[in-house]
Amino acid sequence: MEKEHTCECCKKKERSEKERKDMINRLSRIEGQIRGIKGMVEKDCYCPDIITQVAAANAALNSFNKVLLAQHIRTCVADGIRNGEDDKVDELVTMLQKLMK
Repeated sequence: MEKEHTCECCKKKERSEKERKDMINRLSRIEGQIRGIKGMVEKDCYCPDIITQVAAANAALNSFNKVLLAQHIRTCVADGIRNGEDDKVDELVTMLQKLMK
């Protein structure tokens, strides 16, 4: 039985049904790519072929991150700044530093 992920240690963000569905669909495609890569390793596929698929999965994750980051800035950060929550800028800077490692 799969454990349900609880988000006790983090803040929550309300998302529209469409936004949530789009994100889940993207992640499902990425999950499929990862399973495909695992299958390639199990079948002893040629290294450059696997590397090509890993690069595609990385690009898909980066694309997901770009969309999520843009949504975060447009909603969470912008709303926080409008509400006088100056820590939202610091949170964004910290997040960008992690992304650029």
